[in-house]
Order: sequence, then structure tokens, then C-alpha cells
Amino acid sequence: MTERGGFDYLIVGAGFAGSVLAERLANELNLRVLIVDRRPHIGGNAYDRYDDAGILVHPYGPHIFHTNSAEVYNYLSRFTQWRPYQHRVLASVDGQLLPIPINLDTVNRLYGLSLTSFQLEEFFASVAEPIEHPRTSEDVVVGRVGRDLYNKFFRGYTRKQWGLDPSELDASVTARVPTRTNRDDRYFSDTYQAMPLHGYTRMFERMLDHPNIKVMLNTDYREIQDLVPWRYMIYTGPVDAFFDYRHGHLPYRSLEFVHETHPVEQFQPVGTVNYPNDYAYTRISEFKHITGQQHPHTSVVYEYPREGGDPYYPIPRPENAELYRLYARDAEALENVTFVGRLATYRYYNMDQVVAQALTTFRKLRERHTEATPLSPVGD
Repeated sequence: MTERGGFDYLIVGAGFAGSVLAERLANELNLRVLIVDRRPHIGGNAYDRYDDAGILVHPYGPHIFHTNSAEVYNYLSRFTQWRPYQHRVLASVDGQLLPIPINLDTVNRLYGLSLTSFQLEEFFASVAEPIEHPRTSEDVVVGRVGRDLYNKFFRGYTRKQWGLDPSELDASVTARVPTRTNRDDRYFSDTYQAMPLHGYTRMFERMLDHPNIKVMLNTDYREIQDLVPWRYMIYTGPVDAFFDYRHGHLPYRSLEFVHETHPVEQFQPVGTVNYPNDYAYTRISEFKHITGQQHPHTSVVYEYPREGGDPYYPIPRPENAELYRLYARDAEALENVTFVGRLATYRYYNMDQVVAQALTTFRKLRERHTEATPLSPVGD
């Protein structure tokens, strides 16, 4: 434990990574934690709130929880009840709204066919352009479903989302998107698919509700790191910013969110509709599908990818991975700072993956506290 008035941990960022670690350190090890965030709220990008119409919305775009990890699901279940929810997405292609990921209905409706699942496998085999060692996102999709489906569903969406052609992006970008030969129209196939019953923010509030945890919002950690005594830091922000961009800026893709409320009960048939080929936005999401809320009006969000702004998506290209490795070496050399989360480790993680990473990190940190470490008055 620290001296009276000091903190064992200064945690930078109150999103999933920071909040999970704060909760574990306080509850399991009885350590004192100060969690700092530059935004005026906890929860990071998963933060939700009620808008002026009284509809629960996600200001930073839809956050759909899904995981195959019983450990992650059971851990979060300590802080929330769940509403079962299976997300469905349609893509606006050739004047139709078609299921995505591509499945049997997608192909049959698009081309006016009546294939069976077995015949769809043969269809994919006939149009695919197999590439022995796929390197790019284009290689992955064209090698799986052929060039026409690639052009209709993937190429335009990817170019808008990343500002790059799929031929310029790592294969991992589109490798995440499955292709199905049955009629399963769920966007995810994970074992656990549910939404926090009362919202993400309520879940985070319960997670951080501990007398050993203090929360400071609207604050850049640099403003207080030399004023408040602490022993260790957990950093969840952009790793290049931590090191003052000494090796250069790591490229990120950002998003602009435009929220609208409409005087109708339902705006679109599913939670999200993708627009791969039309308009400047990539998708429209309607929150009432996702939350199950009953309301005479409905709120939606349009997503416009941007080059500048808050960092959301690390851009997966080999040269960016090489630049990150320079920062990773710097990070490993620091004995009293641990880097956790999407921005701090420059990886595109889903929410459950961040929680899993945080729980794994906690187990490693627990070993640290077998020996006492003197408190530094300025965090050195």
C-alpha cells in the first residue's frame, strides 16, 4: 500500500482497459487507484447516454457486445444484467438491402438464383480467384468469393473506411468478415451475444464503485502526474503520444458521427445498414434495435470516416507495424508503466478482447506486489 494520500496506480483512460484494471487492483489487491480521463465521462468509446429525445444512444457509434470467452462474459456479468441481442446488418447494393456477411440469401437475391447451400459452395469455387499466399485485403476476398461480390460489397466500403484501396491494406482487415453458405444472417456467431441491460455507462459506474478508486475527468494526465504521488502507471492512450511522437505519428483512421432523431418508431429494418457504394457515410445504425428500448421516436447515427480527429482504428499496413515496434521497444524499457488497450498496443481489438487483455495484464501485475516499492513524490 501507498503512503496515506498517495496512489499505488495512476491509470490513464477510463475505458474498458483502464476500468477493468482499476476494479481488479482495488477489489483483489486493495490498492489505491486514481483513474484519469481527458473526456468528461467514463466508459471510453463504449460510453452511452440518453439523448434529448430520451433515447439511449452511443455517441461514438454502435458498440455491440459479443464474445466466445466465458471468463470475459462472467466477469462483466458482475456489473450488469444482460439483454440477449443478435446483431443483424444489411448492405445497400444494387437497389436492394442484402444480408452481410454474405450468405445464401445474399447471393440468391442479388443474382436472382435459387441455389442450395451445396450449390453455393460450388458457385463460390467457380468465381473465386484463389491466391496461394494472400497478403492484402483484396487477395482475401477475391480468393474467397470472386471479384464481382468483392466490388459490390467490400471494395467501396473499405476505401471509404480506411481511405485506402483493399489492395493496400493488410489481409487481416477483411479476414475478420466471414462468408456463409447457409441462411444465418447474424453479423456475429459468438457464443455470448448480449447488451448491458441498463447500458454500458451504468456497467462502468458499478465497476468503478469502490472506495479505493478515485476518478478524475476532463483532465490530461500530464497535468497531474507530477502533482499526485503514485507508484505505477497503466497507460491506455495512443502509445506514440506518450513518447511525444519521437519516432513519428502512428497512422490512425478516425470517424465523425452525425446523430439524428426521427418522429417515427422505426427508421430501418435492422440495427445497421451498410452503404458500400453510395454516399460519403459507411453505415447508419438505429439504437432502438440494439437496446430494445420502446419509444415513439427513434435515433440513428451516420458514420463518416475521417483522416483527422480522435484515433479510432490503427491502420494495418506493414510500415505502420514496423513503426509501432519502435514504440513497443521504448514501452518495454519502462519499469513502472504498463501499456494496455487498442491505442496503447496499436491493435484493432474488439471490446471483449480488450477486457481479456486487461484481465491477463492484472494477473501479471499481481506478481509485482509480492515486494514493497517506495512511493515516489513525483511519479518517477
